[in-house]
Amino acid sequence: MVQEQSTQLFGSPKERLDFYRREIQYETTNLSNRTNAYLTAQSFMVIAYASSMANANPDWGMMFTLVIPPMLALLGLLNTLSAWPGIRAACEIIQHWHHKQAQLLRSEPVIGLTYDDSPLFCDWESSETGPKKSLLFSKRAPWLFSIFWVFFGFFALFMQILTLDS
Repeated sequence: MVQEQSTQLFGSPKERLDFYRREIQYETTNLSNRTNAYLTAQSFMVIAYASSMANANPDWGMMFTLVIPPMLALLGLLNTLSAWPGIRAACEIIQHWHHKQAQLLRSEPVIGLTYDDSPLFCDWESSETGPKKSLLFSKRAPWLFSIFWVFFGFFALFMQILTLDS
């Protein structure tokens, strides 16, 4: 029953492969856009944080650096927490389509592994570890920025406490 419906949806294994490839391309573009937007926002937040930590105004600089850097760190952390579900979902969808593609390449000898000197598809494309490795940067960036923002939030507070004590 499922095979019959699949045959009706896709006329050939090549059409199925083309569909999987288009979905992978679409989701990869989606992930790239999300990651770029996230990293751009984080870059501006880091610049704002560094600038606010360097405030040396004698009248209101102390209060400014006590409040603004920790707030920017909190905002950076909240930005990271809101970006993570979209990035994670895009990575999972890409892995899903790579899994489907790998199954198709293994099950269809006509379009799968060829045994001449230059196969149409390499082992990387028919495995699932290669695509997982390619997604690591997008998956790790939010976690790294989370650690960064927690550290720099506490750092800003700690520096102000040291300054108040002296």
